[in-house]
Amino acid sequence: MLNVFLTLSVSFFITLCAIPAIIKIAVAKRLYDIPDQRKLHTRPIASLGGIAIFVGFTLTSLLTTSFQSAPEFQYFFAAAVAIFFLGLKDDILILTALKKFIGQGIAAAMIIHLGNIRIDSMHGLFGFYELPEALSLLVSYVSIIVIINAYNLIDGVDGLAGTLGLLTMSVFGSYFYMVDMPAYALLAFSMAGSMAAFLIFNYNPAKIFMGDSGSLLLGMVNAILVIKFIAIADSSSVAYPLQSAVAIGFAILMVPLADTLRVFSIRIFKGRSPFSPDRNHIHHLLLDRGLNHRYITIFCLLLNIVFIATAFFSRHLGPNYVMLMLTAISCVFLGALYYFKKPVPQVVLERTFQKNQDAFTPASTKVVSIKKEAAVLEN
Repeated sequence: MLNVFLTLSVSFFITLCAIPAIIKIAVAKRLYDIPDQRKLHTRPIASLGGIAIFVGFTLTSLLTTSFQSAPEFQYFFAAAVAIFFLGLKDDILILTALKKFIGQGIAAAMIIHLGNIRIDSMHGLFGFYELPEALSLLVSYVSIIVIINAYNLIDGVDGLAGTLGLLTMSVFGSYFYMVDMPAYALLAFSMAGSMAAFLIFNYNPAKIFMGDSGSLLLGMVNAILVIKFIAIADSSSVAYPLQSAVAIGFAILMVPLADTLRVFSIRIFKGRSPFSPDRNHIHHLLLDRGLNHRYITIFCLLLNIVFIATAFFSRHLGPNYVMLMLTAISCVFLGALYYFKKPVPQVVLERTFQKNQDAFTPASTKVVSIKKEAAVLEN
């Protein structure tokens, strides 16, 4: 328990100290994420919070993890470095979906082939148990990449991705601690401490965003933990075995994962790229019904807790029935959202920038430099 407390405290303190410095640098260098018609913020805000999250999480994990007892963690940290710099580059310069996909595939390869984190059994879900190696690799790659993108895509309103990340890290960390897997527990609590510190500055009105560097890293850590959870949770050799582990693991990530799968399916059905932007995510639907950032974050947090509780208390029914219940709850919820939809007037803000060298930045740049006289007017 002392190790858990120290891990939470150290990661929290490092991230807490780093964020004001990052905000100060962003202000001094005038590096901001500029609002546009798709984005929900109306003033330039630094989107480099992932740097503080990465520093707090990585330093704390390296201090508390023993590579002798968990040698696979060296590959996890290598993947974390790769995914962090991929996200950081996307925060500063816009990357194409293909380049991001390739980078995520490289990080997934490190986790699967070097870290030996893979889905080799469905544990009875849809009647499948052990998977052939080729199918195991395919399912593992798809799962990791989808989970990584799920937290990237759910990061749409102030505090939402961080709050859901804090929930999942707390759940995974607590379970791995109970089954005496300290390395994985401390990995989760390292991220939990960083998330808690980041949320102080990210709740509405946000002073900083985590950006892709933070959300991709959060998604990658969730992918590692959920696959490890599914692999060991229903084993009789652990201290607290859980039936329907695969369904419980899905429920822990339910809100971002189900939202991403739903949006990807809609885009593909319409003949579009699954990575093409739109305003069809759950936070957009809730915004269109009049909820503000704080209420959306609280609502999604409570909804995810309901999914976890439903899966946990109905685990004896088996993974298929639990997944059916989770799907039914999701469909009822989405159906209610669409049924009670009220037309909301769309306000498009026109922004005019000075066409000089100081105030204009090419379209390939996401984080731009703004002079005071050309700053975006705050609504």
